[in-house]
Amino acid sequence: MSALGLIRSGTPQGARPFERFLLTAQAWAGLPAALAAEPSLALLGLWAEPGTVHAAFLDEASHAVLLASAPAEGGRYAALSPARPGAIRFERAIRDLWGLSAEGAVDDRPWLDHGRWPVAGPMSGNPAPRPGAEPPQPEFLPVEGEGIHQIPVGPIHAGVIEPGHFRFHIQGEVVVRLEARLGYKHKGTLGLMLGKTARAAAAFAARLSGDSTVAHGWAFAAAVEAALGLEVPPRAVALRAAMAELERIHNHLNDWGFVCNDAAFAFPHARCGFLREGVLRACADAFGHRLMMDRVLPGGVAPDIAPGGGQAILAALDAVEAEIPALLRVYESHASLQDRVVGTGFLDPVHAARFAAGGFVGRGSGRAFDARIAPGYAPYDLLAPAIAVEAGGDVDARVRVRVAELRTAIALVRRLLMTLPEGETLVPLPARAGEGAALVEGFRGECLHWLRLDEGGVIRAVFLRDPSWLQWPLLEAAIEGNIVADFPLCNKSFNCSYSGVDL
Repeated sequence: MSALGLIRSGTPQGARPFERFLLTAQAWAGLPAALAAEPSLALLGLWAEPGTVHAAFLDEASHAVLLASAPAEGGRYAALSPARPGAIRFERAIRDLWGLSAEGAVDDRPWLDHGRWPVAGPMSGNPAPRPGAEPPQPEFLPVEGEGIHQIPVGPIHAGVIEPGHFRFHIQGEVVVRLEARLGYKHKGTLGLMLGKTARAAAAFAARLSGDSTVAHGWAFAAAVEAALGLEVPPRAVALRAAMAELERIHNHLNDWGFVCNDAAFAFPHARCGFLREGVLRACADAFGHRLMMDRVLPGGVAPDIAPGGGQAILAALDAVEAEIPALLRVYESHASLQDRVVGTGFLDPVHAARFAAGGFVGRGSGRAFDARIAPGYAPYDLLAPAIAVEAGGDVDARVRVRVAELRTAIALVRRLLMTLPEGETLVPLPARAGEGAALVEGFRGECLHWLRLDEGGVIRAVFLRDPSWLQWPLLEAAIEGNIVADFPLCNKSFNCSYSGVDL
């Protein structure tokens, strides 16, 4: 039986808009072999709750999203990582948080748990007290060969940056292997959301990764609205899209500038920073917050755009659009800069496809996936934005995807503001049970949120997935064969979120 057929043979659970199928433990055990024979079924996420494991898949042929679940009998379930390498870190996190072990896993080392938690499996429903022993030293994969040495970097870095440890294995100046150790930003987000109403929990979703606060806020709100069968006012839908595109614009400007800066070319960095500041100030004028945090809520948007806010945004976007051609000429015409970005940090399209990489990481390596288009959601079903795809797979390709998306996003915001519907922006939430999921395209890629509400509208199970979960391992692959000095450049061209994967 195919993997799709195996999943759909389970019992439907009534989730919306993506159905979740409950499999037996035996049927789940057949998934790894079925997935190995069906490469077009991409893994989007893997998570758990006490005694149960869940997975989300994308059928790349039809762009249908479907969820699968199974009981973890005896605290164990069949690992998906032998067939889908993107499952590796999810399986490690499941063991840390829910105490469930993946049988046959490629890697069973801890991920979020650094040995300092007072209990093991804090979300398992029956966490075990942990004696106050000295935390174990982290384990890194070995590398053998003549002249290989290690360089440890972090978790504390020289700049204003989130904590993360990078272990380089080096032969001369060439990186043989890079391994990232994250989890330092673990905040217990999922546990803090349990037992709260959707409106109260929205603040935690909005802070999963602050630079993607609109995207994660929208994904959480859409999952709640799907669970409740709630229709959002058209004005709120348009404002959400405008904010999401503004978030894309200010982040792409930031990344373009920092890539140039990490190649020791400061002028584009300064100009991109100046233009980004103009966009952020316009967002503050329009929505009362530079990053538009806590503006997207389950049921709509609050507050409404301020009087004159649209004009402030359009003026800032005019300034960005006017300077993009000159910045692009500078970027392309300096040989020293092109020498650093072209061919550096190559991500093989095969790897991008195997990990189902989204956003500019995937599209920079030829994977033309954009959740706004397929499976799609309003208002993008009417806007139909163009998808920017590059085949180069290097730092330059990821920059060029960003530049193309800047232009598209500016046009989208203009159209949204000029055709903004009248009416209310927020509707009340009914107190009833339901299960919902959402896939919303942020500037890094798709954000996956899932939750289940009880009869009182209180959260009983939840999972939030940043696109960085599937991109961090690809950074490790892209840096191999490059020199150590190019790591900051490669790292910024990916710009994965630390906080987003630390939950």
